[in-house]
Amino acid sequence: MIMKYLEPSKNFSILYNAQKYVLFLFIVVLSIGLTEALILSPEDYKQSHSVRIMYVHVPAAWISIAIFSLIAFLSIGIFVFKNKKISLIAKSLAPSGFVFNIIALVTGSIWGKPTWGTWWAWDARITSMLILALFYFMYLLSWRIFENKEKAIRITSIIAILGAINVPIIKFSVDWWSTLHQNSSVNILSKTTIDTSMLIPLVIMTAAFALFSLLIFLMKYNTELIKIKNKGLDRL
Repeated sequence: MIMKYLEPSKNFSILYNAQKYVLFLFIVVLSIGLTEALILSPEDYKQSHSVRIMYVHVPAAWISIAIFSLIAFLSIGIFVFKNKKISLIAKSLAPSGFVFNIIALVTGSIWGKPTWGTWWAWDARITSMLILALFYFMYLLSWRIFENKEKAIRITSIIAILGAINVPIIKFSVDWWSTLHQNSSVNILSKTTIDTSMLIPLVIMTAAFALFSLLIFLMKYNTELIKIKNKGLDRL
């Protein structure tokens, strides 16, 4: 029985192989994206080369918002379907989302200095992104401070669902209020105003960041499965 637990399971093998493939794809796509963003894409006629921060800032913001939205959706599923296994997926998604949220805030501050003349402005878009980071922080902290698993799942799910209210505020803040932040240049349902020469590297960098998030998720999810397996072994 003990040897059964010590043998690597099929799930661990699949996750490990998936990590290798995702890492390879990430390196390839990131290399192409950086080449496009730093060398092939043109400088902006107003912001000059400082516009290249966009190729990190915008994808980081998109990914962090998308991940939190997914966590909130999964959290609703936990209450609706009473399936606590979903919480393991949500928990594993949060670290990369939080990291990209911080990257978006930092790069936004760096970009703001030459553009707006200040490192920080309590702009509606910036402030709502900061609030998102606080929700991420509370979500991750709750998993650590609550030892009771049932309580941790319930509290983190509530935090994610409440935090989801902030997501449309981030999206439409530039439309609802007069802000320093420019309006959206990339739109799915309406015309995209950004030039193709800048849109292509932006999309590629977003794909690279998405692959990196997937890689971190697989690593975290694998770690959580190992923890569960070890706890099962401890009971023998």
